[in-house]
Amino acid sequence: MKIIAHIQNDFPAKFGIPRQSGLVTSLRSQILFTPEYRNPDAVRGLEGFSHLWLLWEFSASRSSKWSPTVRPPRLGGNIRMGVFATRSPFRPNPIGLSVVRIEQLLLQGKHAPVIEVSGADLMNGTPIYDIKPYLPHIDSIPGAKGGFAAEAAEHRLQVIFPDAWLKQVPAHLREGLTELLAQDPRPSYQHDPTRVYGFFFGQLEVQFTVQEDDLTVVSVTPVQKG
Repeated sequence: MKIIAHIQNDFPAKFGIPRQSGLVTSLRSQILFTPEYRNPDAVRGLEGFSHLWLLWEFSASRSSKWSPTVRPPRLGGNIRMGVFATRSPFRPNPIGLSVVRIEQLLLQGKHAPVIEVSGADLMNGTPIYDIKPYLPHIDSIPGAKGGFAAEAAEHRLQVIFPDAWLKQVPAHLREGLTELLAQDPRPSYQHDPTRVYGFFFGQLEVQFTVQEDDLTVVSVTPVQKG
């Protein structure tokens, strides 16, 4: 298996990344090809598609062991399901599969071609093994069942984002960050209303608390470099 590209975005760590692709559509990522595959001919015809499948590696979750069951976070972390009935990163082969929307295809510049996408659930720097066009007449199946994952997907929080902290976020990232927080980045087994949670987003550290269905941002601070 050869790495053909890496993703570049505002998610430097696992905590805070959208739980699935397509959930936070207002945040952009770029797919940067490795030098061997940085060829405009390789993306010829891609402009006719709206979405892509990405086949990638859970590079931050490598393990030499595997378990036939895992604890899906959306079920509270205390109910075991078969690993092949989940999208857990802890698998025999740490391979991820995501659908993203093509926002722009850049054919000029030092790293061209570059594919700008939205809806990605990959950490910054994640290696990508393959890219395939999404075919709506084949890949979308009406009436397909979503099992326990569909039942857990409806949960949303009300985000309270004080202006003083919102102003610390670049304008083009505010909508996406708010959308991300509404989906509750916490592990589902943690419900302490006094606990302050935090994650890195771009060049910022965002901290928040959660009480019942209200998430309140309590600080947004620049990350110190060096």
